[in-house]
Amino acid sequence: MTYCLGIVTRYGLVMAADSRTNAGVDYISTYQKLFDFSDPGHRVIVLCTSGNLSITQAVMNLLHQDLQSKDVENLHNAPTLYDVARYVGNRMRQIQQQERPWLERDGIDYKCTLLLGGQVRGELPGLYMIYSQGNFIQATAETPFLQIGETKYGKPILDRTLTFETPLEEAAKGALLSIDSTMKSNISVGPPISLVMYEVNSFLIRHHLRLRLGDPYLEKIRKLWEISLREAFERMPNIDWEHYQDEGRGE
Repeated sequence: MTYCLGIVTRYGLVMAADSRTNAGVDYISTYQKLFDFSDPGHRVIVLCTSGNLSITQAVMNLLHQDLQSKDVENLHNAPTLYDVARYVGNRMRQIQQQERPWLERDGIDYKCTLLLGGQVRGELPGLYMIYSQGNFIQATAETPFLQIGETKYGKPILDRTLTFETPLEEAAKGALLSIDSTMKSNISVGPPISLVMYEVNSFLIRHHLRLRLGDPYLEKIRKLWEISLREAFERMPNIDWEHYQDEGRGE
C-alpha cells in the first residue's frame, strides 16, 4: 500500500510520500514514489505514484524517455500545468492499455493513481489527482489538499489544520504528521518518507528531504504529537450523565 499527499496554498506547494510497497511478517520492500521532473528556472513538476508498481514505473520511464526527445509532447514543453496533467494521463492510459489484458488474465489489479504538483511560469502553483482512467481533478482554495493510497488515517489532521492561507512550514509539518498518523495505524505504509516544499514563483525546489526509519526529527514530532493529543484528550470535559438521564426522564 501507499500514502502520498499534496498540499497547495497561497505560498506554494508541499508534496510527500512514503516508500513502502509491500508488508508482511517477514517481507518489506521499499520503492521511490515521489519524482522530481522540474526544469529549474522555468517550471516545477513533481509526481507521486500509487497503485500497481509495474505500471507506475513504466509510466515514469516513459515520461523520462519523452524528455529526451524534443519532437514529442513532454513534461517540459506542455504549455500549462493543465496540459501537463492531460499529457501524463494519456501516457498512463497508454501503458495500461498495453499491460491490462495480461494483468487481468492473472487477476492482478492494474490500476494506479498519480498526484501532480508544480508551477509553470505565468501561472499559479497547481495540484492535480490523475486517475487510472487518465482523467483528473484539481485542488482548490476550498479543498487545498489531495491524497492517494491509504488516505483515511491521515485525513482528519489535514481537515482540521489546513487552509489555503496556511504557511508552507506549517503545511509541511501537517504533511509529516498525516503520514506518521497513517504509519501508526497501518503497517502497509512506512518510511523512508520523501518530502518536498516549494515556494511560489521560485521555480526551484530548495527544500527536499528523505526521512528514514528512526530519524530523530520524525521520532521527535511523533512523541510530541502523541503527548499533545493525550493532553488535549484529558482536557475534554466528562459526559454529564445525570443531565442526559434527567432529559430522558422528562420525555
